Amino acid sequence: MNHSVMNTARLFGAGLRALLVLTLVTGVIYPLVVTGIAQGLFHDKANGSEITANGKVVGSSLIGQPYNLPLKKGQETPDPDLKWFQGRPANGLGANSVNTRYTLLLSGATNLSADSEDLLQQVKDAKAAVVRNNSVPGHTVRPSQVPADAVTSSGSGLDPDISPRYAELQVHRVAERNGLSVAQVEKLVEDRTEGRTIGFIGEPRVNVLELNIALEGLVAKH
Repeated sequence: MNHSVMNTARLFGAGLRALLVLTLVTGVIYPLVVTGIAQGLFHDKANGSEITANGKVVGSSLIGQPYNLPLKKGQETPDPDLKWFQGRPANGLGANSVNTRYTLLLSGATNLSADSEDLLQQVKDAKAAVVRNNSVPGHTVRPSQVPADAVTSSGSGLDPDISPRYAELQVHRVAERNGLSVAQVEKLVEDRTEGRTIGFIGEPRVNVLELNIALEGLVAKH
């Protein structure tokens, strides 16, 4: 009996020591090493790819933001603030009762099929709005000029980027609304257009938040 108790105690002690060692290695040492490497080599990405403006964090380069006017009395859907470059539609967010305006509690797509009447109507309405909003005196946008990312939401609904084509389509409207020349705004888009990752992954893109921060700076100097 005593031998059995001693055996049990010995096994219990060995198991406890193994637990403590593994806890120390996997729960303390490993996280600290990985965190140290991430902070040393990928500091920006490890901290959420934050974007700062005027000394304050204003968002992340990985998450889109809305640029809308305040809701009017009785209005459920805000109008876009057309002095800013607009991002992709966020239909997936508006389709649920939790995350309707980038509150970041969840993300999601519309889950509508390609032949859905609702989706087709959303695209038609979005295209008409893009044409209407971006047509200014002396410059009319044609429906054939509207790219796909201007009228469809991404899988997450939080896409921070738009295509250079959609950014360029907005140039005349942004210039007119901010009292800038078209050439000035075109250069903003050109300077902030990123190519494919490593030269072949993905598509060229423009980060909307970074572009609008640059626009705000240009307007302040104008």
